Amino acid sequence: MKIKGLLAAAAVGALVVACGPPQATNNQPQQNGNPGQPVGEMTGELKVWMFQEASNGPKEAAVNEAKQEFEAAHQGVKVTVEYLPVDGRAARFNGAFNDKNSSPDVAEFGNTDLAGYTASNGFADLTKDITAWPDSKDLIPSVLDTAKVKGKTYGIPWYTGTRALYYRTDVFTELGLQPPKTLAELTETARKIRQSKPDLYGIAVGGKYIYAAFPYIWANGGELAKQDGDKWTSGLTDPKARDGLKQYAELLKDDICPPAACAQLTGSQSVAQFAGGKAAMTIGGDFNRKAVEAGVVKGKYAVVPLPGKDAGSLAPPFAGGNLLGVFGASKKYTLSLEFIKLLGGKKYQQKMYTAMGNLPTFKDVQEQVASADKFVEPFVKAAQSGTKFVPATPAWTKIDAQNIIPTAIQQVATGGQSVDAATDAAAGEMNKAFGS
Repeated sequence: MKIKGLLAAAAVGALVVACGPPQATNNQPQQNGNPGQPVGEMTGELKVWMFQEASNGPKEAAVNEAKQEFEAAHQGVKVTVEYLPVDGRAARFNGAFNDKNSSPDVAEFGNTDLAGYTASNGFADLTKDITAWPDSKDLIPSVLDTAKVKGKTYGIPWYTGTRALYYRTDVFTELGLQPPKTLAELTETARKIRQSKPDLYGIAVGGKYIYAAFPYIWANGGELAKQDGDKWTSGLTDPKARDGLKQYAELLKDDICPPAACAQLTGSQSVAQFAGGKAAMTIGGDFNRKAVEAGVVKGKYAVVPLPGKDAGSLAPPFAGGNLLGVFGASKKYTLSLEFIKLLGGKKYQQKMYTAMGNLPTFKDVQEQVASADKFVEPFVKAAQSGTKFVPATPAWTKIDAQNIIPTAIQQVATGGQSVDAATDAAAGEMNKAFGS
């Protein structure tokens, strides 16, 4: 199977950067009905919101195919699809949460926005229906968790995005190196490369690249935050979390990736350094393939899962991705649910992979695409080994916007503060946002 296109970077940014709308309150109660009976209207217009991609044609073709199939199976139903600019989604969702007359029935939305949306009472609780859906047994559990808040499921994971270790095969062959089997080996390998080839960064990572840093915290047994009932508190002062943050910050040193050049790098900028031939390794996503292929390293790189703390283990990757959900104010609950089960089901996840390169969320579909395209294999292996997610609370939006964790990483990397002092400060700011 050949990939016809890849997920646009702008859209991916929407997935992994928490940027939910201002809090709103939707007082429209979710429709309920008797078990096994349709809930709500079963004819008329079904309004659907999708995100606009940088290159939207392939996505529209797949969605239109699902639309036609659905309309053919549901007499008297007209599916209307509107594509929203990702950057303008906050205003549209906020307006829809406040005014039932401006809300759609179905929407695509980023999983990092979910906690804020559920706090706004914006999306319907799908827990019972998703549990009863036969295909749900094949959804990767840790990816399905990104659709949950307080144990309730609010969407179908439509696709996911994970990261792995890109490395230069020509450089590794020349220096007689093997892909690292632990995070400690990764640091040693990056240092050897920089020493042998001073014109290269051993690995390109950045102080602002939190989705490369988080796996280090998780691999060392730490957590970003801990939940006790409805209360969240920072986990950064735990010794295991400190070990992970310190280990990541060691990469931002003159003998690997100099802090003067790397402390301010974001994820896309880190990948650009690798694609441009300035680094021997980077941590990149399946969605970064197009950017790397367009660079000077084309044909001279390979990908393996990011190793964990111990040999044979993998560092848990962050599970980015988008969900398909039903608006709580929809008067067509059952019809909306049936549509997202079609568009978010195995058939159309396969079609969206072919069209856009979106990594499916069903285990069996992932294995099918990986067997046809070996590039995807390490990302599938990483996803199926167990992904992790940011705290499922609206406070995360504020924490992310304030760059609390990147600031701590940069302070440790530049020697401005010890890891204990930096994490103490970061934890304090996180706890203010959590209200704890």
